[in-house]
Amino acid sequence: MHELHEYFSLPLYVTCLLEAAFPVLAATMHIKEETIATLKQFDIGDKFSYLPVLPKASVLIPLMVKKGELHTLMTLRSEQLRTSAGEVCFPGGKRDPSDTDDVDTALREAEEEIGLSPGDVQVVCSLFPIINKSGLLVTPVVGFIEESFCPRPNPDEVSAVFTVPLDFFTSEDHYTVFSVSEAVGPVHSFNFVDSESGSQYHIWGLTAVMAILVATLALRKKPKFDVGFDFEDPLSFFKQILHRRMSKL
Repeated sequence: MHELHEYFSLPLYVTCLLEAAFPVLAATMHIKEETIATLKQFDIGDKFSYLPVLPKASVLIPLMVKKGELHTLMTLRSEQLRTSAGEVCFPGGKRDPSDTDDVDTALREAEEEIGLSPGDVQVVCSLFPIINKSGLLVTPVVGFIEESFCPRPNPDEVSAVFTVPLDFFTSEDHYTVFSVSEAVGPVHSFNFVDSESGSQYHIWGLTAVMAILVATLALRKKPKFDVGFDFEDPLSFFKQILHRRMSKL
């Protein structure tokens, strides 16, 4: 981050020279900085501090710029796990007593699951918490990582790690919506084929909702399908969903 700030504080003529010499690097930096500025506007801060004490969990939504496009990194849970075995998710898990906050939980879990060091994550923001089917209050934490990151998945927890173009989650060609209770909102389902491995992944439920949310906010692009929330004011929708779920606990 320090090097990035130095780059943007350089005299204009030097910046232009760097852009001419390293166009790919310059474009990557521009996309990254623009995305960070956009997402920071949606950081929840202490907006949900009024909530009663609930069991908590966090997930890390790792973003990277790959081939000039925003991608997110996802994992496939091991078939050996007791819950949600074999499902696609973001790195994350339950709050540990030693964790100081939601960010701490997300970073610790990402390191345990895929070997991502907390120091290699540029945390951007925490987004609206959502109560999952188990009654956990899950907070998505968004952060940037380098494209060069080489995951070291823990086989006890993760069976595969892959990246998905963020724009995939705004495309009409790849979704299905199932009708479910208003308490949890619409459920989206995607089938993604990884071009590098040829493997197909089913991305659905809460993971899909979070991916759609980040894609919509980061790309400033309204999906081609009904997502259930107001593109201009997503906070109101997620507050309503949260309160509905809390009333049923």
